[in-house]
Amino acid sequence: MAPIRQARARETSVDLVFNHLYEQILTLELLPGDKISEAEIASKFGVSRQPVRDAFNRLVSLDLLVSRPQRATEVKRISLREIAKSRFVRAAVEAKVLRLAALNCDSEGSKLLKTHIAKQVKAVEASDIAAFGVLDYGFHEALCGIAKTDFAFEVIAEEKAKVDRLCLLGLTTGDRMPELLNDHKTIALAVEQGDADAAVEAGMIHLTRLDETITSVCETRARYFDP
Repeated sequence: MAPIRQARARETSVDLVFNHLYEQILTLELLPGDKISEAEIASKFGVSRQPVRDAFNRLVSLDLLVSRPQRATEVKRISLREIAKSRFVRAAVEAKVLRLAALNCDSEGSKLLKTHIAKQVKAVEASDIAAFGVLDYGFHEALCGIAKTDFAFEVIAEEKAKVDRLCLLGLTTGDRMPELLNDHKTIALAVEQGDADAAVEAGMIHLTRLDETITSVCETRARYFDP
């Protein structure tokens, strides 16, 4: 799940509309297949249609909206092909990051990972799905920092965003947070111990957790997926 986007000091009308809709889509306040009106959004924010149109175009480019001539714009349904593509890319990047993180982790890196895990434990104890989602991003960003590949997090975050809705649907159909937390603990321990092979193995197992989620959500909420 994507972290809440922070408002900027000089946020434009396009940014305002985009950030609002982006968060609504990724948090499932707007569900796959829901229709949204350019005119209604413009009225809600007190802006002209042009910034709304620009925000819509940005969301279309992220595969979160579908806009067709003479038809209502709607929240894009989940594409299993795009999910498979995203997971392939992320697995390749994360494997390299985890190897480098295990190679470069020092006492500061170890302390950082322990801090992230402690925060996740609290989120799980509180059954706070939203907080856990934000912390999940933070954990993977921390690993990229330890690996000295901050740029890699841009790729990971972009690919994660494509599956966030699916992950959230999985969490709401059954609490998966403890399992994901245990994965993170295993990854962190391997990185702290400098065991690159174990870190990568744990990371790849972590990514396969989505397999069960896909099967479960496809069976119970087929209407959210592209035919």
